[in-house]
Amino acid sequence: MKKVYTLAVLMGLSSLLFSCQDTKKPNYQFFPNMYESTGYETYSESSAFKNGKEGQLPAPGSIKRGFVPYEYPNTDAGYEAAKLNLKSPLDSSAVNMVKGEELFNIYCAICHGEKGNGKGKLVEREKFLGVPSYADRQITEGSIFHVETYGKNAMGSHANQLSQKERWQVAGYVLKLRSEL
Repeated sequence: MKKVYTLAVLMGLSSLLFSCQDTKKPNYQFFPNMYESTGYETYSESSAFKNGKEGQLPAPGSIKRGFVPYEYPNTDAGYEAAKLNLKSPLDSSAVNMVKGEELFNIYCAICHGEKGNGKGKLVEREKFLGVPSYADRQITEGSIFHVETYGKNAMGSHANQLSQKERWQVAGYVLKLRSEL
């Protein structure tokens, strides 16, 4: 009989406990500003910041996550310094020659040719002239990376199309092509 009374009391307490819950109303929020933030119109005036504008510039010197700054300037002196001092940060296991060849054929072979001899399709059709063969120039992986980053003469920059790792892979593949010429 005690079990019946205990069971009845537990059922009564649980029904009281769960019957008071209103699923149509949210529970208490301890930090409501975290749940319901104030929305601002882009570039509108706001008293939240000292200059009165909602849209703020990034802090000086800030860079995006994962980006590694390139310290050589886009000058002839920067090119020479990169040629002498710049080495690939990729170790031999991270250099993927198949990927480097694929990227080279997509971005470079149209002018430089698939063998790196300066006789790509655009040169054969005389759209661009004076594209050098890799065998004719003293190049290093640093100078190749520098030219891929900034461009040189008629060649434009490929920094917006290729990541730094991809540019290093293409540089490794160009050195491989140069040794085969």
